[in-house]
Amino acid sequence: MTQPLTRHHRARQVLDEIRAANAPLTDQDRAAKYAKLAESPYRFFRGTNHLYWRDVWHDWRFALFGGLPETQTWLQGDAHAYNFGAYGHHDDAVRYGMDDFDDAMIGDYQYDLWRLAISLVLDARENTGLSGKAVRKALKALVTSYHDELAGHVEGEVPGAVTLATARGPLGPFMKKVGRKKSRAKMLEKWTVLSDDGRHFAERPEKLAALPAHLASQLRKAVEEEYRQTLGGARSEAEEGHFRVKDMARRLDAGTGSLGLERFYVLIEGGQDHEHDDVILDIKQQTPPEGWRLMDSAEKRTWRRAFPHEGMRHAAAFTAIAEHPDPYLGWLHLGDTVFSVRERSPYKEDFPTHKLDGAKPYRQLVRQWGRILAREHLRGAHALSPDDPGCFARAVGACVEGRLERCVDMVTTLAVSYADCVRQDYRTFLTWQDDTPS
Repeated sequence: MTQPLTRHHRARQVLDEIRAANAPLTDQDRAAKYAKLAESPYRFFRGTNHLYWRDVWHDWRFALFGGLPETQTWLQGDAHAYNFGAYGHHDDAVRYGMDDFDDAMIGDYQYDLWRLAISLVLDARENTGLSGKAVRKALKALVTSYHDELAGHVEGEVPGAVTLATARGPLGPFMKKVGRKKSRAKMLEKWTVLSDDGRHFAERPEKLAALPAHLASQLRKAVEEEYRQTLGGARSEAEEGHFRVKDMARRLDAGTGSLGLERFYVLIEGGQDHEHDDVILDIKQQTPPEGWRLMDSAEKRTWRRAFPHEGMRHAAAFTAIAEHPDPYLGWLHLGDTVFSVRERSPYKEDFPTHKLDGAKPYRQLVRQWGRILAREHLRGAHALSPDDPGCFARAVGACVEGRLERCVDMVTTLAVSYADCVRQDYRTFLTWQDDTPS
């Protein structure tokens, strides 16, 4: 007689989750995404955020150093080392921080801190060759810098972003290099060409594809009509020609977790004073953040009352968390599908951690990660509680007061053990891929 077995089988759970999460994709997009997941354990971790959220959603350890209404804030939702990078928008100033809010939601701060800590372990193992002891010292630097930053803002002050003037350690030379090598003119030179008919997208078949006429017409109308109505401030009052659409293309093979979602680049006139005033809008399909999928029915109804669709949720999160929200931030619909709209940054660049020379500069970098994450949480909490913006910092501080070393130990143990689990899940995925007929 065959004995009844429960579904408490990690390998089967992992594969079931991956199949379910990627079922809506076309066969071609699914194959491309699976190829990216197979590149490394860290890439697998980046592309399976849904696994992380399901694993930690009801984790009892939240109660040790948070787990209260007051320790909730706007979360980045997919906090990992390569969601930090250089960025800059229309003021042409280079900054460093998190600039991707597709999975942003409101929740306990530890969801972000834990995911970032796990990614640190995976990144350090793959890209820096640090010893286990050095990895633990880096985790301590991350957690202590996060809580130190919060402790400095218990009155609710809203801290600024990391700029060229405030960058520390290896970030300084990195940001100077980005500012030197990148610009709006160079971005336009990379993605567009000038002809007798004006500027249009370059032929880059591995990155861009032409749109069919019916979709191009629909997208143009959405940009010039609905999208403009979602903008606030002076940008919405820009001269009529500012938003004239000059060209459109489908963006291909971008991202990891978001691979398979629709994404477009739209070239608009921008200013008309200079040759390089044109603006590239990045238009990206938005789906509910991974944490939303785990809410119960009542929580989802409350969430939908606050954010009727994902374009509004993305814009609200971006405005709350980012120190310099993109003036082109908005949304539009194509049929029933909602898309976020933002400017493509001329300064987008990831920090190359594999080029760091040893454990000390790596710790200097991760201290910055901890402070940046804390600052984004502080700004998010300020947006949620403008009448008492210091409530979040004080509440988290009370949870760790006199127990910071225990908090560091807990996060370290969790991050190292979960990174081990990711490596095991990754091997499960590779074996499944090898056994699956192509």
